[in-house]
Amino acid sequence: QVQLVESGGGLVQAGGSLRLSCAASGSIFSINAMGWYRQAPGKQRELVAAITSGGGANYADSVKGRFTISRDNAKNAVYLQMNSLKPEDTAVYYCNTGVLTRGGSYYPDYWGQGTQVTVSS
Repeated sequence: QVQLVESGGGLVQAGGSLRLSCAASGSIFSINAMGWYRQAPGKQRELVAAITSGGGANYADSVKGRFTISRDNAKNAVYLQMNSLKPEDTAVYYCNTGVLTRGGSYYPDYWGQGTQVTVSS
């Protein structure tokens, strides 16, 4: 079992920035990739970004150039730096662990509880 705790969400104006953090504990030896999903009201949960232990990353087209995922393997943590935020980025953001394939497919397994990000216009 892996436990994930997110932090860093909040309310920000359009064009602003936020940095999400996620710390993993438990069976951390089993962690391959880590990533972030989000779910907006009335919409399906979608992948935002994922990163391997070696630093290889994959992003949703909607956030490329604005968001940056990073990872600290020593701290078992993953971060999401979000710049140039837009109202459509408003969602609950979920940290997860999983497998990121060479083909860019990400398969999450463990999930955090989520943190709310609200971007006002």
